[in-house]
Amino acid sequence: MGTILLCRHGETPWNRDRRVQGWAPTELTERGREQAAALGEFLADEYAVDRVVASDLERAAETARAVARATGVEASFDARWRERDFGRMQGLAYDELFGVYPEYTLSEIGYAAAETVPESGESLLDMWARVTAAFDDLCESVGVDETVAVVAHGGPLYAVTGTVKGLDIVAAVLDQEQGNCAVNEVRVTDGNPGVELVRENVTAFLPESTTQENY
Repeated sequence: MGTILLCRHGETPWNRDRRVQGWAPTELTERGREQAAALGEFLADEYAVDRVVASDLERAAETARAVARATGVEASFDARWRERDFGRMQGLAYDELFGVYPEYTLSEIGYAAAETVPESGESLLDMWARVTAAFDDLCESVGVDETVAVVAHGGPLYAVTGTVKGLDIVAAVLDQEQGNCAVNEVRVTDGNPGVELVRENVTAFLPESTTQENY
């Protein structure tokens, strides 16, 4: 049995301001750095982490470096774990995006929104395929009794946890939550179905001063 720990990055200014980040090189806020340090300490205390893999976008990479310092395991980076590329929509406030461009709103038009491709960006379906392929490869490579920590983003975590739970793409986004530095534990076995989500959106380890509503 292997273990994959799916973690979200710490808070950024654009999280705080509810702006679409996409592939923007946003850094962590001071609160985000405190969250990342707490995440590293939690993983070091609760698990024997053997590998750290992360999205190469700055907010995830910065969080992964905090995990690496706490666990003593060097981080490697894989661009397949990046957030959805929103192209020219990047930087818009969420209210502006969904108010002016309802074609991106899953809650209004359902599956069709997942197919919509922003200019110079990618659809939600494209991101889904990219991330689940990375997850499948990781499941195949994880060794018996090996624990791999993955630091990524909200969208990729919805993709993986939703897939493991058998949710469709709309429900996976609308019916799940992933707080900053949330931890999700997936066990990987040789049996059927082969993966099991045993802990989800765990944030109780975060200092009270760093907790926030999901965004």
